[in-house]
Amino acid sequence: MKNVLYVGNNLQQSKSNVSSIHVLGARLEAFGFKLWYTSSIRHKWLRLLDMCWCVLVKRRWADVVLIDTYSTTNFYYALAVSQLCRLLHLPYIPILHGGNLEKRLQRNPKLSICVFGHAHTLVSPSLFMKDTFETYGYPSVYIPNSIQISKYPFDQRSFESIRLLWVRSFSEIYHPSLAVQILKRLQDLGYDASLTMVGPDSDGSLKKVQDLANQLEVTVTFTGKLSKTNWHELSKSHNFFINTTNFDNMPLSVIEAMALGLPVVSTHVGGMPYLVSHEKDGWLVPPNDTKAFVETLIYLFEHPEVASSIALEARKKVEGFDWEVVKKQWVGLLK
Repeated sequence: MKNVLYVGNNLQQSKSNVSSIHVLGARLEAFGFKLWYTSSIRHKWLRLLDMCWCVLVKRRWADVVLIDTYSTTNFYYALAVSQLCRLLHLPYIPILHGGNLEKRLQRNPKLSICVFGHAHTLVSPSLFMKDTFETYGYPSVYIPNSIQISKYPFDQRSFESIRLLWVRSFSEIYHPSLAVQILKRLQDLGYDASLTMVGPDSDGSLKKVQDLANQLEVTVTFTGKLSKTNWHELSKSHNFFINTTNFDNMPLSVIEAMALGLPVVSTHVGGMPYLVSHEKDGWLVPPNDTKAFVETLIYLFEHPEVASSIALEARKKVEGFDWEVVKKQWVGLLK
């Protein structure tokens, strides 16, 4: 088996919050792969230096480098690391996480060629991203985000009131303020509705959303970042999961919500139509459309048999993302 250097952007972990990267790494290690991770440094420039230094030091040890690749400024981590790999004749594989990566392909075609055009292969967690990159001449391998389905108990929901759950980092591209506007509209229409928002601040959006909630005079529960175990436990007291994003790929939080039995209502953007089949295992609405969200939530609330049906179909779908299924693709790619 090969030695794998994993260059990631989500490596911070604690006893209560193990990053998804370490989860993938641990699963690969169980098959005999040897993993080395970088970088857990929070300071951006120091993190970049640590990434490059680790590639340089581990160049004779590593057989392949996995590089988490996003559409934001973190794209430049992938750019720097990939070019160092090229210089060292070290095979590298970008993992395409950013739901807005197409904009990067459009705005920076030359830099995109540097990163993607010389890769050993590309791994796409969604069919949407795979199709997008192939449109631009970059073939990729589809390996979906995986979960261990046995760790996700499916709970039937009750519908005495509308209890909304939102899980994401607070960033403008995920449009968190829309969730507050949805709550306000539901309450103005006379519905007993509540909203819990889970996630860390990313770009200052958390304060803006809190200010909006105060301005609209609605009570929102902000939990900050929670471990998977804690937000999964929290989900038991909710009956709808809303995904308000303007850009997306195939978010793990939505997959997890589907596994847990939460009916999902999401914006129809990016990779979401590849994940959610409208009116079958979830509901898709136009982006930035409070009215469409509210009308959908009211319909599902007043037709609980429909909400329960889409939750059950969603669970069946995401069982195909179980690690026992996905692991064969990773092992086949890396062995």
